[in-house]
Amino acid sequence: MKKLSNLLVWINDNILKLLIVPFIFIAPLYPKLPFIDLEYTYISIRLEDLYVTILVLVFAIQLFRKKVQLPKNFSLLFFLFWGAVFLSFLFGAYIQNTIPVTNIGFLHAARRIEYMSVFFIAFSTVRTKKDFFLYLYLIVFVLVLVSLYGVGQKFFGFPAVSTMNPEFALGHLLYLTPEARVSSTFGGHYDFAAYLVFLMPIVLSVYIWKRNIVYFLIFFIGLLALVLTASRISSIAYLVSIISFLIFLRKPMLLILVVVLSIGMSFFSTNLTSRFLKTFQIRQIFVNEKTGQVVVPQKISSKELPAGSFYVQLKTQPTPSKESTPSVGAIDPTLRERILSDIREEASKSGKVLTATEEASLLARIYANLKPINTVVSDISLATRIQVEWPRAVRAFLRNPVFGTGPSSITEATDNDYLRWIGEIGGLGTILFLTILFKLVQFVWYRLRKLGNTDKILYYGFLFGIFGLILNATYIDVFEASKVAYQFW
Repeated sequence: MKKLSNLLVWINDNILKLLIVPFIFIAPLYPKLPFIDLEYTYISIRLEDLYVTILVLVFAIQLFRKKVQLPKNFSLLFFLFWGAVFLSFLFGAYIQNTIPVTNIGFLHAARRIEYMSVFFIAFSTVRTKKDFFLYLYLIVFVLVLVSLYGVGQKFFGFPAVSTMNPEFALGHLLYLTPEARVSSTFGGHYDFAAYLVFLMPIVLSVYIWKRNIVYFLIFFIGLLALVLTASRISSIAYLVSIISFLIFLRKPMLLILVVVLSIGMSFFSTNLTSRFLKTFQIRQIFVNEKTGQVVVPQKISSKELPAGSFYVQLKTQPTPSKESTPSVGAIDPTLRERILSDIREEASKSGKVLTATEEASLLARIYANLKPINTVVSDISLATRIQVEWPRAVRAFLRNPVFGTGPSSITEATDNDYLRWIGEIGGLGTILFLTILFKLVQFVWYRLRKLGNTDKILYYGFLFGIFGLILNATYIDVFEASKVAYQFW
């Protein structure tokens, strides 16, 4: 009876730790399968959301019983930020009418609390060095599993569950084509790459600290997975953070090895190198002088990153005379197909089926108005950000610089966390969130100053992992990606 009593006391004292340990596995490893579908969005409630709800409830009970405490250094900032987020929601939903669906806006606001609440729970369970290292080793072990699964998707046909579009988000098991980018157990390759960017400096710091080749092998596996994601911004963020980390630690030989290995493995992925080369392209494009529409002659293929319509003019070709203008039959085949594709798409919107004669007439009319221009044109990914997503976020901020237009008001993604923050939660929420990040870095920095030189390395790894995420956030919404957010907080 005494043993049972002691066991119950131990469980009572450690119940949050017993729940956090499985969560370290569940958050990165459990695929993003929908559990409860929501109307008006393809984002679903998933099982990990329910698990976090249980965590929060148990934490609240333990807090009420005074078994745990809130971290004094962070509590006020977190509560102020959450308050700012919900003020943005209230303004957007009920005053500005900028949130299309109120319950979706509320859930977007609530999920920020959900992600960040994990910080309080994990913080309260780290009482000794043993607790810290338990979590650290488990996180590294999970990184190995996630990375190996990603490699398995590329070479052994392991299935993926993606949330990259509404159809995929229904929970279909997908098998990657040869040119597809790996996402492992994450909803997309960008999320997976951001997760790796955050953890790679930490894994390398463990290798330097332990001087055990096993951890360098783990680093290599993570690097291979990162290369297979073919994410350009994550590759850049990784290189900048890892190079800065090793320069800071004054590890020149390891720096040379890691840089050579990283660049060498990048060439292993033709997908990654191809995407870098396609970021900016010198092309002749055509601009409709009447409508301003940009026509980029190209064949659209899943094997190649297409060019977008954002361009910088290099040199305008002389305007062709009527005599020198080629006939419709002499138009470049790629340009011809591009124009015809646009014509048919417009016709289909109104339910029309054009005859060959009508298509030829429209083709001739459009081509007569096209002006050739020599340009540097960006890829479609960058063009979408520059022309659509980023200006939309800036307009939202200008509409209400203090509170923004509210969570979910500027669609599912902005592909720049900083612009998303100012657009959705305004200057107030953005400043508070950045203050939390600064306070977190400051807290770690003050703590590591009290440690020996060897132990400091682990903390430096964490700080440079944050640095990598901050860089990554300039092109991806990393702090809104659930698996990345759970891991970070």
